[in-house]
Amino acid sequence: MRGLAVGGASLILGACSAGYGDDAPAAGTAPRPPESAAVPPASPAPAAAVFSLSGELTQGGWVRGIAPAGTTRVTLDGAPLPLAPDRSFFAAFDRDAGRSAMLAAEFANGQRMEKPLSIAPRSWNIEHINAARRPDGPTEAFLAKRRPELARIEAGRAVNAASDGWRQRFIWPVKGRISGRFGLQRIYRGEPGAYHGGLDISTGASGTPFVAPADGVVVLAAQTPFTLEGYLLIVDHGAGLNSAFLHCSAILVREGERVKQGQTIGRIGATGRATGPHLHWGIKWRDARLDPLLFLPDPM
Repeated sequence: MRGLAVGGASLILGACSAGYGDDAPAAGTAPRPPESAAVPPASPAPAAAVFSLSGELTQGGWVRGIAPAGTTRVTLDGAPLPLAPDRSFFAAFDRDAGRSAMLAAEFANGQRMEKPLSIAPRSWNIEHINAARRPDGPTEAFLAKRRPELARIEAGRAVNAASDGWRQRFIWPVKGRISGRFGLQRIYRGEPGAYHGGLDISTGASGTPFVAPADGVVVLAAQTPFTLEGYLLIVDHGAGLNSAFLHCSAILVREGERVKQGQTIGRIGATGRATGPHLHWGIKWRDARLDPLLFLPDPM
């Protein structure tokens, strides 16, 4: 996989303990407590605490890791990360993430180890348009229909299903021409529009089947087309990571169903707001939008 693969990094933590010497205490000082009342020294941290990391440390990228032995909690910029029984974890970085993040491990004895991460910036395809953005906003009729759709999307992404799909190396959901890349954005006379939050794959015809890029649980399978997304399918890969597939002509799985990597889950279409048949594949981790290309083997 291309990109910034990161290797393991180590940091050795020590612990201090204090005790009394053999000399009698000086005048005016408190007497030495009996041995039975002495406070035991704190348990030492692991002799060598090591984070093992791999992934794409860049905007729109991700990291998988294994926390040091003895870790009880892992955080990224202070926010806790789910920690699997084998101490594995997953985290990711938004398209507009800053250039640094702090990964930390906490131990049962109160020790803490920090590992700074450098997040590489990327050059996005930004198109400057010498025209003003359309001033007209959404109508109340549109919003009345849109609000319950957004509520369903939010509820689906809040499920946090038990799945190990996040551990897998993803595969292409379908083979075709890349017709839209992640991060594309237009600037209208200095005013930025929304950027493209996914990868568009075109096969030229509706009805082409697509597959699950990794294991997961179906958390949203629209029975009627959404206003913008059309027939929308969301698969939760666990650890806060999920895939959304937009503009489907058919959804072949149901909500709550477990799907396996490579299983056919839908058919490409042009439902919702689409100019032609294609699969829009978006990946999110928590609130961060990610670049699907960074999860895949080299291009088709």
